[in-house]
Amino acid sequence: MTSFEIKPESVIADEQSLRKLFSETHELAVQKQQGALDAHAQAFIRRSPFICIGTQNLVGQADVSPRGDPVGFVKILDKHTLAIPDRPGNNRLDSLVNILENPRVGLLFIIPGFDDTLRVNGHGVLVTDPDVLEGMTVNGRPPKLAIMVKVDEVFLHCAKAFRRAQLWNPEHFQNRSDMPSLIKMILDQSSGAPSDATEQRKLDDDLEEDYKRTLY
Repeated sequence: MTSFEIKPESVIADEQSLRKLFSETHELAVQKQQGALDAHAQAFIRRSPFICIGTQNLVGQADVSPRGDPVGFVKILDKHTLAIPDRPGNNRLDSLVNILENPRVGLLFIIPGFDDTLRVNGHGVLVTDPDVLEGMTVNGRPPKLAIMVKVDEVFLHCAKAFRRAQLWNPEHFQNRSDMPSLIKMILDQSSGAPSDATEQRKLDDDLEEDYKRTLY
């Protein structure tokens, strides 16, 4: 694949040039932004089993990480404060290290079957308060820490993106077997996957067993 070159004349370099491409922001889109978690936002969060959290380090390198757990896993401590349990993962700690360097975080709350989403922006801090962590225990295991988010902005996001993607429509679901397994793709990208099909199946089975052992 040849390297793609961006045409300099096609680059949007300032906000004025950007806004010329679009119509005026609808007044309701401005008014919907809230500074705290109202009853509707809290109800949305309590129904959500899945979020994406966006972070950046000091030099602006960005990361988006998925977080999932039983419905309502993100705890509402008050109308300005959320707590997100940190479950076992790959120990890269990308989001956590970013928060230590730059506390600004963005959250996207998703509910299966809902096309609309909830966006929350704020400041994150990593906490080990036992009173907070104990309320996040699953299968007898509390998290090692939680990401506490002080809320700055809250607003509901419209359904257009999810409807364009047909995200919840079973007719648009793709067959996972059309692509290699996760472990095979990672090995292809790193040390190399085994050519023997039996050995590959064992690696796939081992990964599934690891999921069962280390979800919490």
